[in-house]
This record gives sequence, structure tokens and C-alpha cells, in this order.
Amino acid sequence: MLAAYAARIDPEEPLSAFAVGERPEPDPPPGWTVVEVRAAALNHHDVWSLKGVGLAEERLPMILGCDAAGVDPEGNEVIVHTVVTDPAWRGEEMLDPKLNLLSEVHPGTLAERVAVPAGNLVPKPAALTFEQAACLPTAWLTAYRMLFVRGGLQPGQTVLVQGAGGGVASAAIALGAAAGLRVWATSREQRKREFATELGAAAAFEPGARLPERVDAVIETVGEATWQHSMRSLKPGGRLVVSGGTSGLQPPAELPHLFFRQLEVRGSTMGTLAELRQLVAMVERTGVRPRIDRVVPLAEAATGIAAMIAGDLLGKVVVTPA
Repeated sequence: MLAAYAARIDPEEPLSAFAVGERPEPDPPPGWTVVEVRAAALNHHDVWSLKGVGLAEERLPMILGCDAAGVDPEGNEVIVHTVVTDPAWRGEEMLDPKLNLLSEVHPGTLAERVAVPAGNLVPKPAALTFEQAACLPTAWLTAYRMLFVRGGLQPGQTVLVQGAGGGVASAAIALGAAAGLRVWATSREQRKREFATELGAAAAFEPGARLPERVDAVIETVGEATWQHSMRSLKPGGRLVVSGGTSGLQPPAELPHLFFRQLEVRGSTMGTLAELRQLVAMVERTGVRPRIDRVVPLAEAATGIAAMIAGDLLGKVVVTPA
């Protein structure tokens, strides 16, 4: 079958490690099933994998991709939950020490077919296209958990979303606005600030700008470049929710702000199967939809990876097998 995969690891030139070609058909173990992929979405996780972050060299070649929507063997339209846990784990999924995502240990979704645990399938609402549904399991689920689970935000509260053009950030803006939050956003680019307001942000600012007032929470995916602004933008007792650091992973400590204002810094990763179901229900109920920048065929997936690396996107890149 045709698939897009990491052929090798290259921390400096990740795109050079990306390849599209024939790979073996899925061979599902007991308890797993095979989904015919109709659409898959790209994420920065794919770039990190090409750089060797979270992907061991001995697992190469590895089919990339975390997100997918497709059809199960019974003909049901489904969304794939990408989180794979140890069958023996009985705690909260996201705290399983052996947790992994598709494309880290098991082949990912950038293929014509993908093997997944049978329990990881969520029904796709008819109101969502396959392309829209494919955007939900990683970036949109991460944003949902950051806002409403780790962030604990309620309607009427104010949240600052750093880096409005990113996949998680843009999802957080759209979901936050749909849930009745006052959403503020930042971006270096005017067109991305305009994009943020189109998604529902009440206002958009340049990075580091003085805000009209301090906020209840900050959604942080940028890291080093915005960390200081994030910490200084919070109300006393506010929460900084972090799921990544596209600009670097060594932010300044900002300890005086942390302890004098009694701030909380909370890590967040992906989301549970139950949270994905809640997200799908919210999307169906509110009518909010992922913004798709472009749809590319699997054979041309490298163009989507290149656009993501360059930051030249307003919304998600979706890949279709045909």
C-alpha cells in the first residue's frame, strides 16, 4: 500500500528524511482492526518524529501520521483515537507510563490503511466530512483538553492563546469562542491575527503586547519565545497550560511571577477517548468546524510537511489517499 514515512532521522533537515512509497499492509494483533483511511491530517508531531524526537531509529522506517478518519471493516464511518495504552493499565489513559501515539511504536495514519485498537474508534457524525473529522484527534483534542480539562475554563472567562497560526492554537481559539470564552490571541503576522478574529477571537495582538487586562489562563504551544509574556499576562491564581514549544523547549523560569501571584503551570498532552467523544459531540452540537488550509494527495504529502515547517498555514493540512 502507499504510505508516507520517516525513512531516517535528520534533526537539521527533517523534510529530507520524509519519503512516500510502498509499505507492507497492516497486520493487526488480537484486539486490533484495520481502518480504510479516507483522510489524515498533518501535525508538528510528524516533524518532531522526522527529527528523532519520540521516534527511535531502530523503529525505522515508520509510517507517520496520528490523525485519521475512515471506514471500519463493517462499513462504519469512524474517527481514530491515536492514543495507544498498555492493556494492563487501569488509571487515566494520559498518565500511562507506556502511552504512545500511532507513528511512535505502531505504524501511523499517513497510509491507505492503518491498524488501530478496536476500542479506539469513535463514530464519525454524518455532518462532518472525512477531512474535517481527520483534524480532530490530535490538534483539536489537545486544544479541548487544554481549555476545559487542564485549564478548567468556564464561559465568560478570558483566555490568551499564543501563536494563533498553529494547529492547536487555532483549534483553541475556535473551541474557546464556541464555548463562550473571551479569547485573545497573539501572532507575529497580521494575516494570522486577522485569521484569529475570523475564528472567533475577541482581539488579536502582536507577541509581547500589553493586554487590556490579565487573563484567567494562557494556552501555550510556542514555548521560549512567548513564555515570559504568558507568565506576566496571568491574573493571580491563573493557569498556564502547556502542550509544546515550537520555538524552543528552554523557557525562562519567571519564578517571582510564579510564586508571588500563585500561578499554576500545567502540562497537557493529547486527550482521552472519552474527551474525544466529548469533542466530537461539541463540534456536532455547536457547528464549529476545523479550518483546513489545504488538502493534498498522499503522493504529495511532502508539500504539506514543507508548508508546516515554514509556518505558511492558516489551518490544517489534510492528506487524502487518492
